Amino acid sequence: MMRALAAVERHQAGMFVVALILGAVAALGIPGLGAIADRAVTPALGVLLFLTFLSLPLAGLRDALRDLRFVAAVMIANFVAVPAVVWLLSRFVAGDQALLLGVLLVLLTPCVDYVIVFAGMAGGSLDRLVAVTPLLMIAQLLLLPGYVWIMAGEQAVAAIDPRPFVEAFVLLIVVPLALAAVTQAVARRVPRVRSASVGLLRAMVPVMMLTLFVAVASQTAAVGGELGSLAPVVPILIAFVPCAVAVGIVVGRLTRLDVSRRRAVVFSAVTRNSLVVLPLALALPPSFALTPLVVVTQTLVELVAMVVLVAVVPRIVSEHRADGSGPAG
Repeated sequence: MMRALAAVERHQAGMFVVALILGAVAALGIPGLGAIADRAVTPALGVLLFLTFLSLPLAGLRDALRDLRFVAAVMIANFVAVPAVVWLLSRFVAGDQALLLGVLLVLLTPCVDYVIVFAGMAGGSLDRLVAVTPLLMIAQLLLLPGYVWIMAGEQAVAAIDPRPFVEAFVLLIVVPLALAAVTQAVARRVPRVRSASVGLLRAMVPVMMLTLFVAVASQTAAVGGELGSLAPVVPILIAFVPCAVAVGIVVGRLTRLDVSRRRAVVFSAVTRNSLVVLPLALALPPSFALTPLVVVTQTLVELVAMVVLVAVVPRIVSEHRADGSGPAG
């Protein structure tokens, strides 16, 4: 069993691609699977985040939050540079309110959950990302209505309900983080719990594969039925990825962060809060029926992009001198 888990870890990028493909094929071939998978997404993501938090020295999170350069980099990337990119890209669907609102909702809200996992797999600074998560959640709650008002108008703002953000923060961040903290505290005193914790961490990649499978399976069928209507947003969502990567690289360099923190900034800039935004989009009036499907489409595009970036980011964000005179990174 341990050999099998070790083999999965060595080939994790390929295994993630397999999970994505299997999720899409299963959703298209098995009627009703999408609804079942949809109910499994939050529990699977909660377990994945618990394992991620369990792998961190949580006692050091307070020190991580004092890293003002990293906090500034993440906030500038997500709430200054990325909104400018989103405004430019969203002009291509500015004439369709449902598509426009979907693009804005999902691209203006930085991820606070599985970004931590993917960034860690690419060598990003996990403790910094976990520490800055509450700030990201609060900032997007406060700033999203203003950005939507500027880019889509007052009618779109009136449809936004903040409750999904709060619920997701509790279920996907607070609860797994508290459980991980308790487990670490007990493990320091009880050797058997410490051994069990180490064993649990070996399951990180299989749990990620399960999460990718259920996430894709839960969304594929819905998007497939509206491909024609959603076609205008697909190039926008794809183009956002390299634009956001560039934002993360530039901001990370300007703030003179080390490699692990720059990688974390890149993933924070690229990864969006789709699983949190989706319930909000589903609660919109009937005239915005396509809006949740835009969010779903972005989820599918992003999951594929994340698997690619886990392999690519360590190559393009690598060691160089803080003044930028070393090798390109």
